[in-house]
Amino acid sequence: MIDVVDVMVFSLALVGAVALAAEGPARREAVALQARPFDLKQVRLLDGPFRDAQERCRKYLHELDSDRLLHTWRLNAGLPSSAKPLGGWEAPNCEVRGHSLGHFLSGCALMYASTGDEALKAKADAIVAELAKCQKALGERGYLSAFPESFIDRVEDCKPVWAPYYTLHKLFAGLLDMHRHCGNQQALEMATKMAAWLKARLDRIDDARMERILNHTEQGGMNETLANLYAATGNPAHLALARRFDEKHYTEPLARGEDRLKGEHVNSFIPNMIGSARQYELTGNARDRQIAEFFWSQVIGARSYCTGGTSNNEHWQGDPHQLAHQLGDCTQETCCTYNMLKLTRHLFAWEPQAKYADYYERALINSILSTQDPATGMMMYFVPLAPGRWKTFNLPNDAFWCCTGTGMENHAKYGDSIYFHDEAGIWVNLFIASELNWPEKGIRLRQETRFPEREGTALVVRTGKPVALALRVRVPGWAVKGIAVRLNGKPLAADAKPSSYLVVDRTWSDGDRLEVSLPMSLHAAPMPDDKTLVAFMYGPLVLAGRLGGGEMIKDLTYTGQNWYRYPVDKIAPAPTFLSETDDLTTLLKPVEGQPLTFSTTGQAQDVMLIPYHKLFGERYAVYWRVYRKGSPEHQRALAEEEARTQRLARIVDEVRIGDAESEKAHHLQGERTASGTAFGRNWRHATDGGWFSYDLKVLPDAPLVLACTWWGDEAGARKFDILVDGARLATVTLSHNKPGRFFEEEYPLPVDLIRGKQAVTVRLQAHPGHFAGGIFGCAVLKAKQAE
Repeated sequence: MIDVVDVMVFSLALVGAVALAAEGPARREAVALQARPFDLKQVRLLDGPFRDAQERCRKYLHELDSDRLLHTWRLNAGLPSSAKPLGGWEAPNCEVRGHSLGHFLSGCALMYASTGDEALKAKADAIVAELAKCQKALGERGYLSAFPESFIDRVEDCKPVWAPYYTLHKLFAGLLDMHRHCGNQQALEMATKMAAWLKARLDRIDDARMERILNHTEQGGMNETLANLYAATGNPAHLALARRFDEKHYTEPLARGEDRLKGEHVNSFIPNMIGSARQYELTGNARDRQIAEFFWSQVIGARSYCTGGTSNNEHWQGDPHQLAHQLGDCTQETCCTYNMLKLTRHLFAWEPQAKYADYYERALINSILSTQDPATGMMMYFVPLAPGRWKTFNLPNDAFWCCTGTGMENHAKYGDSIYFHDEAGIWVNLFIASELNWPEKGIRLRQETRFPEREGTALVVRTGKPVALALRVRVPGWAVKGIAVRLNGKPLAADAKPSSYLVVDRTWSDGDRLEVSLPMSLHAAPMPDDKTLVAFMYGPLVLAGRLGGGEMIKDLTYTGQNWYRYPVDKIAPAPTFLSETDDLTTLLKPVEGQPLTFSTTGQAQDVMLIPYHKLFGERYAVYWRVYRKGSPEHQRALAEEEARTQRLARIVDEVRIGDAESEKAHHLQGERTASGTAFGRNWRHATDGGWFSYDLKVLPDAPLVLACTWWGDEAGARKFDILVDGARLATVTLSHNKPGRFFEEEYPLPVDLIRGKQAVTVRLQAHPGHFAGGIFGCAVLKAKQAE
């Protein structure tokens, strides 16, 4: 049992530190940051796509009902609530209920800092006050949550429970954001009490057991938020508590320079790295910096798509630079991009290199701005990169995915990394229409731009008296055509290289105007492991091909299912492109009179491409099969197409795995069976000795085979029998049979087994303690003719 006296002593010890923090977050960095971001209150967005997105987010924050958000918190504290429960992940029976309220507080705090919206601040302050009542009702120890404390008992015993620490992290973060951006002292006091409760629990747990706990559940960014609590209070116990959440399973290989990310859950991993980064800033421990920097280089350099996003089915499913098979319905979770941007922001502060800002821009436009529905302001969970899919969005009161929560923050803080500074000047990292106020220097810097519609930006200085200042404007890595600069209308010599900074160090007067032209150009972005799988980009913009079908998908755009299964009959095929040269950009030509719009030319099926962040309400493709005419790859593709044509002629019956209608038509039955998606294809398996079966048609008097498709990198305990009408046809073991690709295996059906029958039952039966499958394709085919 937790000692209440110990908790009270711990809390009382913090009173002085909390009082010192009342005027705002203290700076307690042990390292000298080379670049500091400006406070959000110093940056205001101007007209443009980012302010449009911000305003849609602000509208949603205002529309969410406070009592509905508080409903499960009040019930858990034994307080009355007559509010209508929210749905999805905020339903009263969902184990992660409450996570959205933490995001909501962060979103409101960030939005207040970004816009000065007093009504939104008042709404969030009122929610903090109601949460304080819940915390008081739950007892003196400081516990506060929308779920019972027994969930923490379960996670400490490594029993099944869905991510309670992840959920608590969101509350900690929301309270700290309310203190930092809104000056809410009560929020800091509540977070401090929670930390006291948490310390009392964890003091009973040794490091070995703690590591098992962390390996057992998703802990979010507990190590980061507790480090931020230390930054606010100065209490070293908070920093020690943050260290308890450093997952050694993650950090130790990275500290040795080893990439062991394959198979890891991405959005569990990245927040832990942000915690390492924050701890480096607060302690100066070089090992933490080494971990964060090596991790960033591996994810960005070896595990990210052209969009800047990472993950597939929430995991890193392949080795470094192995991405060609990672495109599916559930590619790149939006939360992962949110967290990679947070990490990138830290790294830039340590060493302000243009490569960090280059990545930030690419991911912000293509994987954050692109994920908000312009019609409703709702958010995406996954960004599907398999061809022929479309964007799907959460329901406003009945989804509340983790990416809904981070979406409340993403679109509220676009101003937080546009500008950084040191004592000598300003870094201009992003080309977003905005105005910066730097009262300490007595200047305002107004960025006037319509980027990316227009290829450049202008910086206008407003100051009451001349000020000496270095303006450092990023020259993006994509600016390979060079840049042009004009100061007060006159050309200025500029020899800055791509992925560097143009530095103009001078004494600035009121009205000085620096104009920078940033010509964009087309370039191809092939997969690192398959040069025939190619995306096209224009400057930092990912171009998506318009595949139509808007009316067909109209009713399939908004969903409560984060793991959305795209109906097979609605998916559009993407054409293959053929090039006459190795310069693949010659396939695209600008469309006259339509900015940022391109079209293929001379293809069997020409396609129009526009920036991915502007494409909504229709099917699309980002990656394309592109071959140089007559190349070995082209010849191999032609042979594979011929083989597919021949296979189609052999089909007697085929079940589309994971497709509800097809599986129902084939009388799916089973025990302990489930389906999902991976690498753009549906699978089904059975667990722990389970089974599943389909009825498939046969020809009673023809030689036939059963064709099953497996994933060649399958691993784990996967041994099972294939039974046909109860007779064992084969025993299959899947264990890295053909790494990195799908393969189809044909099993001859004995004539005696099918003679006189119109159909047979095909059953996959797992061996005890093993999986059956996963299977990605199942068909009865006519046997190949002997040559």
